[in-house]
Amino acid sequence: MMSLSQLWRRHLLALALVAGALLLLFRNDVAALVRIWWTSTTFGHCLFIGPVIAWLVWQRRSELAQLTPVGWWPGLALVAVGGLGWLTGDAASVGFARQLGLVVMLQGAVVAILGPNVARGLLFPLGYAFFLVPFGEGLEPPLQSITVAIVMPLLHLVGVPAVVDGVLIHAGRYWFEVAEACSGAKFVIAMVAFGVLVANLCFLSWRRRALFLAVSVVVPVIANGVRAFGTIWAADLTSVEAATGFDHIVYGWVFFALVMAGVLALGWRWFDRAPDDPAFDPTRLQTMPRRRAGLVLVSVLAFTTAAVFPAWSESIAGRATVLPAHIDLPVVPGWHRAPISTRAPWTPYYPNADHTLFGRYADASGETVDLAIAVYGRQREGAKLAAFGTGVLREEDRWVRIADLPDLGGGSMMRITAPGPVERIVGTWYRVGHVTTHDPFAVKLATLEARLLGGPQRAVAVHLSTEAPDAAPIARFLAAMGPVDRLADQSAGIR
Repeated sequence: MMSLSQLWRRHLLALALVAGALLLLFRNDVAALVRIWWTSTTFGHCLFIGPVIAWLVWQRRSELAQLTPVGWWPGLALVAVGGLGWLTGDAASVGFARQLGLVVMLQGAVVAILGPNVARGLLFPLGYAFFLVPFGEGLEPPLQSITVAIVMPLLHLVGVPAVVDGVLIHAGRYWFEVAEACSGAKFVIAMVAFGVLVANLCFLSWRRRALFLAVSVVVPVIANGVRAFGTIWAADLTSVEAATGFDHIVYGWVFFALVMAGVLALGWRWFDRAPDDPAFDPTRLQTMPRRRAGLVLVSVLAFTTAAVFPAWSESIAGRATVLPAHIDLPVVPGWHRAPISTRAPWTPYYPNADHTLFGRYADASGETVDLAIAVYGRQREGAKLAAFGTGVLREEDRWVRIADLPDLGGGSMMRITAPGPVERIVGTWYRVGHVTTHDPFAVKLATLEARLLGGPQRAVAVHLSTEAPDAAPIARFLAAMGPVDRLADQSAGIR
């Protein structure tokens, strides 16, 4: 009869082989994850999640050694759920869904190959693996607003004259942009991961865990607002160069550590779990589960189940819309083509688009409107609409968003500015499948529908922009041009 230690070695070897095969099969998603961890300041903390998970598992080694690993059929369902999530993300061109699906497939492999008792013993490390997936960019706009709301009254309190326009603050001698990087989102996201870890390690009461997590979010948000205020106040007292240089050093190396220490100090007296308490009670997990499976068979099926989904993706990947070899900007009644602006040049950013057009129109009164069109025969990684850093503003752009304006003709309107200062109003429309929208989430859903159900694969972005102080020229141009969906279809060769 095989000893328990021998059984563990066999199951761990099988798990290592299946996990390695999955990482190789989905190597593009693994590479994308690592690239984000390594290059993004927002998600740099993800580099530490893997070592933390390994440490959490090592902490449980004595308790795990008392359990019997078994192959378990229901674990394959979790692999299938992850694969379906990956396929959904691939079809909708959503990197987050693909990466999340990969993590769930790996979790499912653990459950299928080691069994439900071991999985229950590893419940927290398995759940903590979700922090490997970058998330939280959507927090940036509301956190920018909160930062502005904290900064302005503090500036007035210390006597610094300041006015705000969207995310731009004019304080004393200088203009400051509360950019995405200044919103504190990366700080909050990292603190959530830290707070969840501390809540599990240091608390037994769920009420205390919830309160500690709330503090882990609220304190960094307030602290970030105070930091932004301090930077602006220091610039008013000295110079903007000295203040921002000092701020980067303090925020990058000292500030985050101080806030973490402060949050720990707040929760210290309420810690109710001893450091040497076992992570779980192995005697409660000794029952032999039903629906057991042979190790070799369940390992092969875990990999095969996951492999079905990229094969499915390949089968639908060739349905790209055949685009015309050449497209032209439309003729718009009452408007004629005009030279492109050299005072305030701007173009949207759509990498790897199959066609891009940009031109300026003027009417009899001299008002001008810029029209930009980007066409994709099929969206894919690195070539898609509504992706982070594409569209109206790219990463590290000279143009920055001031504020969102009321929608116009089914399109979203945004006011942006660049050094000069110069301003523009930009309208955005997307056409995917049979859907015309300005909502990035609706773009994802329409892309998913087209990819999975065989609809038109083409995706078109249309932007109208003006340097006028309001959107009136865009409204007149839009009325003369006609429906955006018709323009988008014509640009994609659909009549």
